[in-house]
Amino acid sequence: MIYCLISLLTNEIINLETIFNLKMNKVEIDKIYNKNCIDGMKLISKNKIDLVITDPPFAINFKAKKANYNRTASRVLSGYNEIKPENYYDFTFSWMSEVFRILKDSGSMYVFSGWNNLKDILRALDDVGFVTINHIIWKYQFGVVTKKKFVTSHYHCLYVCKDDKKRKFFPFSRFKQGDKSPDGRSLHYRDKEDVWDIKREYWSGDEKTPTKLPSEIIKKLLEYSSEKKDIVFDPFLGSGQTAVVSKSLNRRYLGFEIVPDYYKFAKKRLDKDLYRIKKSK
Repeated sequence: MIYCLISLLTNEIINLETIFNLKMNKVEIDKIYNKNCIDGMKLISKNKIDLVITDPPFAINFKAKKANYNRTASRVLSGYNEIKPENYYDFTFSWMSEVFRILKDSGSMYVFSGWNNLKDILRALDDVGFVTINHIIWKYQFGVVTKKKFVTSHYHCLYVCKDDKKRKFFPFSRFKQGDKSPDGRSLHYRDKEDVWDIKREYWSGDEKTPTKLPSEIIKKLLEYSSEKKDIVFDPFLGSGQTAVVSKSLNRRYLGFEIVPDYYKFAKKRLDKDLYRIKKSK
């Protein structure tokens, strides 16, 4: 009898402790967290997220402050968190598995990648169970100068979903079906072609993280694949671009960033509704 009472009390304490820990570790919408995304996603309930837009680490021994990236080193925040190339597939499979779990059946994901580890991205997408909808090429104005190979001046964007029959897509969210350009071409057709010529943003004189997607790209993805009040998630938040643009378009946002200085930078932008932050002297 005494043993049973002790056992019941012990179980009760364990249950209360579990509930307390879950409460303390719960993830709230319209917030960002300085946290490893794989650990953080485990705190998000299943089928919660409407849209994912993310640009994962490169795994190319990225030197964020190099002069040939056309940036002033003193204005670039340090701490870029890199993944070893030999670990890239396992790392990618791990975070994508969690995204698949938390994504709604009507949801979708856009993953940006350079060509170096594209094979691992593509393989992980298939192995996790995502359905690939489009392979978009983003052409930017110029890449890093090279001497022994062609200059890389494009980026890949994989548009994927969980259920192709249920995913959201709004084909005339940006241009009406009959809208024409001055040369008579369909504007909505041109806007939906899978090669995008969009310039990178250079924040001269401002604080910055080493990498960021242009707001024009994020806005375009949000308008085609989400509605107001949808939850938009970025597991690799960086400068906070996905969250900042989502907030400006009346979407709810959530994100994780493992580097403390990047997290503080993104949080400052969100808390103060700032797009760019001047570098203090």
